[in-house]
Amino acid sequence: MALVAADGLWSVLRRRLGHRTQPRFARHVAWRTLVPANAVPPDFAAPAVNLWLGSRAHLVHYPVKAGRMINVVAILRDDWKEPGWTAAGSRAELLDRFPPGMWHAPAHELLKASAQWQKWALYDCPPFRRWGKGPVTLLGDAAHPMLPYLAQGAAMAIEDAAVLGACLARTPDDPASAMRVYERMRLGRSARTQRAACRNGTLYHLGGAAGFLRTLTLLAVGGAGLLKRYDWLYGWEPR
Repeated sequence: MALVAADGLWSVLRRRLGHRTQPRFARHVAWRTLVPANAVPPDFAAPAVNLWLGSRAHLVHYPVKAGRMINVVAILRDDWKEPGWTAAGSRAELLDRFPPGMWHAPAHELLKASAQWQKWALYDCPPFRRWGKGPVTLLGDAAHPMLPYLAQGAAMAIEDAAVLGACLARTPDDPASAMRVYERMRLGRSARTQRAACRNGTLYHLGGAAGFLRTLTLLAVGGAGLLKRYDWLYGWEPR
């Protein structure tokens, strides 16, 4: 029996399972860093996720390590010319893409607070119709590579594991059948989450009149309304 996640030889196994579609560069690049909380204004250490939206880019930050550090992720539409899928990033290059005239001063100051940045090319792949064969299946990003605009990549992998474990427990003597049940239970939900993440990526990076209308809509709906839209996602329980 083989349970394969996103690391190791997952791409080889996917091909052996009949998946020929290659991951595609989403033309988005994520820049990440950690900033000491004492190096930025106290508001940045508040226990909340902060999202800044702009034309062709957005910024997310939130405290980690019991509030001692701030995790900062800046994602922008870009090309990728590095030899691999990750590389060291230049603060000056990033600040050029977040000019102070286009971004509020607090967001710009946060980006300036770190000299050490790492950048990642973001890749996407359409939902697969089949994850496994015989006593072999996929879970996590190996089964449904997910863009980060809904923050559900790790969450979907945890859900996969919970459902797969329950299915195997119900039919421990027939793992292949358990895996097919698991796949049927997870295919629709993971595909819906992939699509929702892609839509968010488009909405986050709108500019001009479209961006203005998006912002007005978000303000009108409010935080409670936005959360309600995702009842299907956050209200899920394993079976």
